[in-house]
Amino acid sequence: MKLMRALIVAILTLSLGAGTAVAATWSSSDRWGSWSNGGYTVRNNIWGNGYGPQTVWANSFSNWGVWADHPNTGGIKAYPHSERMVNRSLSSLGSLSSSFDVSYSNSGAYTTAYDIWCNNDAYEIMLWMNKVGAVGPIGSWQASVSVGGHSWNVYRGSNGSNEVFSFVRTSNTGSGTVDVKAVLNWIRGRGWFGDVSVGAVQFGYEITSSSGGLNFNTNSYSVSFG
Repeated sequence: MKLMRALIVAILTLSLGAGTAVAATWSSSDRWGSWSNGGYTVRNNIWGNGYGPQTVWANSFSNWGVWADHPNTGGIKAYPHSERMVNRSLSSLGSLSSSFDVSYSNSGAYTTAYDIWCNNDAYEIMLWMNKVGAVGPIGSWQASVSVGGHSWNVYRGSNGSNEVFSFVRTSNTGSGTVDVKAVLNWIRGRGWFGDVSVGAVQFGYEITSSSGGLNFNTNSYSVSFG
């Protein structure tokens, strides 16, 4: 156990650099490790099968990251993320937007994505800001659209538990602002759902593989609504 802890510390130090590792306010290698800060929750969230070691760290809800070493096999291993709860009906929101800035690798297989949950998780809206490697959205292509400040290919399907709407950005980006309300209103305008209750707005890394160890660094992230 002592050896494992020493290894985790060493990995964290190598991943972040000695200064950042010392400065990190919180870290966890627990599968379900979580930390609340500033009205947000940061989670390690290793929810898949066949996963490898993963350590999440955070200085705040906005500045956090992950080191992950998941094998080069199929299937999503984890979705480490930072979450803010909204808990408002879509029609009652005057605005709902989010900004992000990340540093990401061109190795492995993963997407940097928002996961937005509505109607008690009946609807899942994913906004893929960048994707690397052999990853793809659930369901079938529905449309190409410019909405919320970005251009997307839109897919619709089901994971067996809930409907999934995936907005895959037509080109990768590491930073930007998304008008989330505009995206949700576009879905409503298609008749795919009604005046939904918007629950969690999550942002993080949906990782399929990161063999050998990769760093996923969130330089900033925030959600605002009113």
